[in-house]
Amino acid sequence: MKKNVWIFGLISGLIVTAMMLYSVAKCYSDPDFEGNMVLGYAAMILAFSTIFVAIKNFRDKYNGGVISFGKAFRIGLYITLVASTIYVLVWLVEYYVFVPDFMDKYTAHMIKVKQDSGASLQEIQKQTRQLASMQEMYKNPLFVVLFTYFEILPIGLAVALISALILKKKGGAAAAINN
Repeated sequence: MKKNVWIFGLISGLIVTAMMLYSVAKCYSDPDFEGNMVLGYAAMILAFSTIFVAIKNFRDKYNGGVISFGKAFRIGLYITLVASTIYVLVWLVEYYVFVPDFMDKYTAHMIKVKQDSGASLQEIQKQTRQLASMQEMYKNPLFVVLFTYFEILPIGLAVALISALILKKKGGAAAAINN
């Protein structure tokens, strides 16, 4: 199981990290700070689709065609943790080494978007306070790690849960009845 988790976790981590690097570079170089959140989350789902393949691979090749929901979910969880950790580590390097003013630019852009939308002064002030709070938290590496995990981890857990539900297969008499 470990080999399966590491192989598929690394593949998933490489896919999601490559997309993140591309997205940040594109977004950071665009004066309108336009990224594509839909594309980013689609890349996460694509990357985490390896969870389905990994569980099926383990069930069919190494576990005699059977797997419990718990074991299937654990495989998905571990792959999610490997891929998410790669994602977080690469973001830390990218943020602190290559785009250390990312939050400054992001904050300024989001306030400008709010102003351009015709929002009231009250709404703009509220958003400014929220962004300033987030910007302050982002000065602490622990919060950078937590925010980044929170961005990716739920997607992987959802894919792991769905994959485990779809691929669970009981052995013995129950398998004969279900087939």
